[in-house]
Amino acid sequence: MRLMVEFTTEPFELVTFPDHAAAARRVVDEAGLAVSVGPFGTSAEGEAEQVLAAVSRLLHDTLDAGASRISVQVSVLPETEPQAPEGVDTQ
Repeated sequence: MRLMVEFTTEPFELVTFPDHAAAARRVVDEAGLAVSVGPFGTSAEGEAEQVLAAVSRLLHDTLDAGASRISVQVSVLPETEPQAPEGVDTQ
């Protein structure tokens, strides 16, 4: 099963990249997740065990780095059917 985690750490700092945000990014990068950074948060996806382990570490590391609030949402990604290479008949 593949999961996606979306997270935001606070407090927001517009002038610098806060230590808690750097810690969060480091965790998902080191977990080997596919990361997408948006204007209000970051999302990362990977296999369930990989994502769940990263979420636990993300919570610990960002709190240790000064986060006062962490918002997290975990979603199950839909299973996709394997696609045959173009021009190959699967019937």
